[in-house]
Amino acid sequence: MIRVNIKRRPDNRRIERFRVEGHAEYDKSGKDIVCAGVSAVTVGTVNAVEALLGVELVHRMKNGLLQVDVPAKLDPRIEEQVQLLLESMVVMLSTIEQSYGAYIAMQES
Repeated sequence: MIRVNIKRRPDNRRIERFRVEGHAEYDKSGKDIVCAGVSAVTVGTVNAVEALLGVELVHRMKNGLLQVDVPAKLDPRIEEQVQLLLESMVVMLSTIEQSYGAYIAMQES
C-alpha cells in the first residue's frame, strides 16, 4: 500500500511537507497504474513548482519513497502559488484514493 502523509503548519494550515512511501501492488511492476498515477502526480508537482516558480524543494527520493519539504521563507506571492500547486496535488491524490482506496491511504497531520 502507498501511504501519503501531508503535514501542515499548525499556525496557518499551509503544507510544509509531504511524504509518499510504499508500493501499491495493484499489478506487476511496470503495469501498476496506481503507482504510476501517484508517481506522476507527486513528481510532476515537484517538477512544476521548480520549473514554473523557480522554488527548489528539498526532497529525498529512493525506491518507494518521496519526501518533500517546502522552504519556510518564501515571498508571499510565490508561497501562494506553491501552495496552490500542492493543494492541487492533494486533490489529485484524493481522487486516486477514492477509486483505488485498497492501494493508497492518505492522512494529514
